[in-house]
Amino acid sequence: MRVGTERIRQIVLSLRVFSRVDEASVKSVDIHEGIDSTLMILGNRLKANSERPAIQIIRNYGDLPLVECYAGQLNQVFMNLFVNALDAFEDVTSKHSYQYLKSNPQTIEIQTRALDNNWISIAIRDNGLGISEANQAKLFDAFFTTKAVGKGTGLGLSISHQIVTEKHNGNLNCISTLGEGTTFMIEIPCRQAVQT
Repeated sequence: MRVGTERIRQIVLSLRVFSRVDEASVKSVDIHEGIDSTLMILGNRLKANSERPAIQIIRNYGDLPLVECYAGQLNQVFMNLFVNALDAFEDVTSKHSYQYLKSNPQTIEIQTRALDNNWISIAIRDNGLGISEANQAKLFDAFFTTKAVGKGTGLGLSISHQIVTEKHNGNLNCISTLGEGTTFMIEIPCRQAVQT
């Protein structure tokens, strides 16, 4: 019971950090805490199952300052990017054996670093199937999706792009090679001009 209670406590804390319900305005936050809470919420999708081994998370966290941002919205961007990577892994899983996946682990690597001029970058890289050049050109269009009918709305990347570029005056870019994986690169300033 103690283990179960502790797990519930961790999930509730992660949900609170993720949603930032009490912080609708710009606040200075620890970006790593937001990423970790998002991964905690997605924990069940990362675990091993009968079709594949556990998905490996590689954290290469740099020394970041506190960042002024709309934390709940930025956490939603992390959620959208992680969910897309996990969905891409499902496509890989359906095409390969458990043994193949054990020998070629599915990984999501998160790399953060401080940039010059008081900016930070967050790279979220997966080793999934990758995205074709034609689809990369449309990724941030509203309602565009590569997923099967009934899976997703095609709004996640469009909303993520809007949150990063319009709400945080930053950049969201995608670099992908078919057969090798995809990297989403977020760059935002550490300080935000308050928007009305």
